[in-house]
Amino acid sequence: MLLILVIILGVITALAFWQFPAIALLVAGISLVLFLTVLQFFRNPPRLVPVEDDSIVYAPADGKVVVIEEAVETEYFKDKRLQVSIFMSPVNVHVNRNPIGGEVKYNAYHPGKYLVAWHPKSSTENERTTVVIDNGKTEILLRQIAGALAKRIKNYLEVGQAVRQGEDFGFIKFGSRVDIFLPLGTKTEVELNQKVKGNKTIIARL
Repeated sequence: MLLILVIILGVITALAFWQFPAIALLVAGISLVLFLTVLQFFRNPPRLVPVEDDSIVYAPADGKVVVIEEAVETEYFKDKRLQVSIFMSPVNVHVNRNPIGGEVKYNAYHPGKYLVAWHPKSSTENERTTVVIDNGKTEILLRQIAGALAKRIKNYLEVGQAVRQGEDFGFIKFGSRVDIFLPLGTKTEVELNQKVKGNKTIIARL
């Protein structure tokens, strides 16, 4: 995508210098700003977890905590779970990381709508991918949810795969959200509206 964008912006800028020299510098400036804006969505800063411990649930994404509540998870568990949701704004890093290590037990992609990511129905009606990781003692569910701008979810995991805590497991382009479903009674260590960092902020302890 970045290569295509570079080619398109390069062609537009070259045409501006050739046909409209009076505004060529303005076009070049706008093209550069647009490229840098898009480039930030694809950044992936190296970030290791402080301590690998599968009793700790690290934030799977950068963003802001917008939901902490008990909710019925209808796709896999089909019972009540503790839901923690992180909203990623367009300026956040959009790489998603494994909050725990273990074995991938479930992975399913669902096409859907593109409601704003903080909409209550976005977790069940938007384009999304659901993943369940089993650390040997319990299972947690992660749901990548596309937002109004994000219409491409990447998920690198496969059922049966052994994953390591902190490794990248996916990516969502532009604004989006990640839901985490934990066992009832799990102690959370974040608050509503708190800003979190993937692989750094502790969401909960199992």
